[in-house]
Amino acid sequence: MAEENLATCTFRILRYVPNLVRDEWMNIGVLLVDPAGQLHAQLLQEEADFARLRRLHPEADITVLRALAGDLQARGGRPGEAAALMAGFEETLSNALQLGPQKAVLTTNAEAELVRLFHDQVEPTVYRGTAAAEREPNRAVIRRRAREIFHRNQLDPMLRFSVHVDEFTTPGDPFRLDFGWRNGVRGFLHSVPLARDAGQAKVLAFTADAVRAKDPDAEFVAVTEAAPKPGNRRHDFMAGLFEAHRIEMVPLGGLDEFARRLRSRLN
Repeated sequence: MAEENLATCTFRILRYVPNLVRDEWMNIGVLLVDPAGQLHAQLLQEEADFARLRRLHPEADITVLRALAGDLQARGGRPGEAAALMAGFEETLSNALQLGPQKAVLTTNAEAELVRLFHDQVEPTVYRGTAAAEREPNRAVIRRRAREIFHRNQLDPMLRFSVHVDEFTTPGDPFRLDFGWRNGVRGFLHSVPLARDAGQAKVLAFTADAVRAKDPDAEFVAVTEAAPKPGNRRHDFMAGLFEAHRIEMVPLGGLDEFARRLRSRLN
């Protein structure tokens, strides 16, 4: 990586602090400012993450935390406005929300760096000690492996990460698609575990329809932990749903080949 291509971004970790006296907290998001002064933010959004927070802090106000991502998005993020946004955000934080100290990082892609920081400092560590955990990876595991494959195939500069969809659905919609690209045709890829709740598949199908209502040529890809098994009712349902909504299914085992094809299209 050429040193001249690196740019300095600053970031702060957003913490949920339910008990100031005990000084206990849980990291719930990352706020990153790029060299152009634009704010990029990623907060908890998965049901599994909120369930983990409830286990640690049963009285956590999940409604407020859900609304926080939409609030940050609604405040904008235009170049040059990050300092004012951060100052205003810090002034309005409740006692239960705190920003960690500002730190700096060198990167070639602010969005990719935001995803990396969120994985390293917010997402729970995934241990691979049990066969069950390997058989049923969650979205975080699939998304992380997908990002590793895209990085290995040098796709980072060509991709968008954690893409907002509220311009196609409803203003303030906190749902984000994992990856996006555009080179004549707009494309999106989202991680969907076959072995877990089908809710993500339904949300992806709804989102695909909403996007195509405004961009009929948009492409959608669902990356899964494995290929669907014929005869498995859950797999059959999700595969049928994706087919009906024109969403390509790509298992992790085939994602390297997909990444190579995508890179040749985006070059």
